Amino acid sequence: MSTHKPGGPPGRKRVQVSFVIRDEVEKCHRSGINSLQYDPQQQRLFSAGRDSIIRIWNTKNSKDPYVQSMEHHTDWVNDVVLCCGGKNLISASSDTTVKVWNAHKGFCMSTLRTHKDYVKALAYAKDREQVASAGFDRAIFLWDVNTLTALTASNNTVTTSSLTGNKDSIYSLAMNSSGTVLVSGSTEKILRVWDPRSCGKLMKLKGHTDNIKALVLSRDGTQCLSGSSDGTIKLWSIGQQQCITTLTCHQDGVWALQAPDSFNYVISGGRDRRVFITDLKQTDRQVLACEDKYSVLKVVANPDQQSMWVATTDSTIKNWTLPVKDGNLVVEEPVAEGSSPKALYEAPEQEIKGGPAIIEYNVLNDKRYVLTKDTEDCVCLYDVLRAKKVETLGSIDFQQEVTERSKKRVYVPNWFNVDLKTGMLTIHLCQEENDCFSAWVSAREAGFSQFESPDSVDQKVNYGSLLLQALLEHWWRPNGEDEVDGANGDIQSGHHGGNEFFQVPAHTPLIFSEVGGRTLYRLLVKDAGGETEGLLLNETVPQWVVDKNLPKFIKIPFFLQPHPSSGIKSVKKERLIANDFIQIRKVAEHVLEKVLNADVPAQNGPNGSSGSGADLGAACHSDPSTPPEARVELLCNDQLLDPNMDLRTVKYYIWKSSSDLVLHYRPIK
Repeated sequence: MSTHKPGGPPGRKRVQVSFVIRDEVEKCHRSGINSLQYDPQQQRLFSAGRDSIIRIWNTKNSKDPYVQSMEHHTDWVNDVVLCCGGKNLISASSDTTVKVWNAHKGFCMSTLRTHKDYVKALAYAKDREQVASAGFDRAIFLWDVNTLTALTASNNTVTTSSLTGNKDSIYSLAMNSSGTVLVSGSTEKILRVWDPRSCGKLMKLKGHTDNIKALVLSRDGTQCLSGSSDGTIKLWSIGQQQCITTLTCHQDGVWALQAPDSFNYVISGGRDRRVFITDLKQTDRQVLACEDKYSVLKVVANPDQQSMWVATTDSTIKNWTLPVKDGNLVVEEPVAEGSSPKALYEAPEQEIKGGPAIIEYNVLNDKRYVLTKDTEDCVCLYDVLRAKKVETLGSIDFQQEVTERSKKRVYVPNWFNVDLKTGMLTIHLCQEENDCFSAWVSAREAGFSQFESPDSVDQKVNYGSLLLQALLEHWWRPNGEDEVDGANGDIQSGHHGGNEFFQVPAHTPLIFSEVGGRTLYRLLVKDAGGETEGLLLNETVPQWVVDKNLPKFIKIPFFLQPHPSSGIKSVKKERLIANDFIQIRKVAEHVLEKVLNADVPAQNGPNGSSGSGADLGAACHSDPSTPPEARVELLCNDQLLDPNMDLRTVKYYIWKSSSDLVLHYRPIK
């Protein structure tokens, strides 16, 4: 037995901050649908998405079936079960949690964090109101649903039984209505059978040659159906501990199975995009009901056995007629052995459209904008800093657009990671790999110069610091403490969160999780100011975010030499050092002022001489009001440098060497 507090913080590890760039309301699934449940009382369909969202559909309204989204998971939702007569929903996710929902109102009631890895499957014993969960940690946990639905913030301790002994990741579970038999399927290629009442092992059933992806038990627990990646469906006798028959109608992996309580036929679907219905009393009686363009992930029949809902990898859900009359399969012409069957129905009765998923991305040189391509070949441009899509470019050549937008040579350090697992753009910020505080840029280059006074020195901003301030705008310093401005290190008394330049959309999901591990907390940016949320954030926000210890500017050492074409005698090689984002025009200013001893405009700094080349000032343009870049040129590897280019860009794109950078100068006569 294990006792667990769902809300209790696990052992603290390195924590990253993530957020999802998305629309305020995401009405369509992206990246595929893993599970379906139908509520006949409400005539509502529940679908679990790889985009981390559970959606509710009103099947009576074919024009606009969307009811609402149930959002709390942060990774694929792999399975859902309706329980308590449709009042509650249990969900299992790759974020390692099992969640309990109010199905009618669509909100998360509690989170169970007992699993240590992806939770892939659920099973439900209707008569006992018991749910089993299993996944990649090889453990099976049994939950009393009435206990789960009674959890509150102050009373959230759950005692659960566990079934141990699995040797591989579990992908499928089934339990009969009375909760007397439970079966698990895994990459071990065998079925393990258990008695949930005693948590005892009953038997192992061998016969499949690949992962077992789908299971169905008969109501009395005497028979079991299994679908495998080996392309077969097997019917097992639990009492005889053996396979009764093997169905080979599919040409590839079988991923979905469903059978009615009567257990007289089975609906099957899978990778070959086909849905078959097979009579279990006479297995040669079989119908190919429909064939899709995409692989079938889940099938659920309406309780009246008139139709079935089929979910596919393209995120669309289709309702097909079920060739069943009075509970029995209707087969007009059995498929002749060796012949290719023809689909009984060509078009579905109803269709709930899915949305496109992002499948490709390119972070542009400025390390701020990300170009994406989705499953409909639509190319879009996203601004990571403002957490929003800024342009839809349509169906254009993605690689060509990347090439065009990469022509502007600018180097900014990597400061975030991109994740496309949910079909949407998820951005990860952490302090280790791609340190989120590594990107210092000019405020002018970032387009924030409108906030500066005309005579101010070019301000530098830190992308990561600004973004974290925007994401946690409603939470920063809830007790009225002074806030440190990450852009320049000044303490601003009474400044509560945010930054002076921009905000992010209030609906942006904000996620705190262990690096490469489990989620600690998820909320929307706009909710961070709530009392409960604020307290949870106080416990969850990692110290590196609170401290905001911005790294010192990176320095680049370099040498300045007269260019051979300048006619100036080579002077002693002097090693200089400057911040890596200093622009070439500043170096030109230094050459004029310190090396060539020429006058420079007053606002650019005082005149001075370094002693070397002091007699060469006359070689420069005589008018000191002319900008430095019009009076002296700088070159690297014989390439003329753009005055707007900074030292790190020169080193990365032109110098291309780990040795100290060498720049050459020549006066413009």
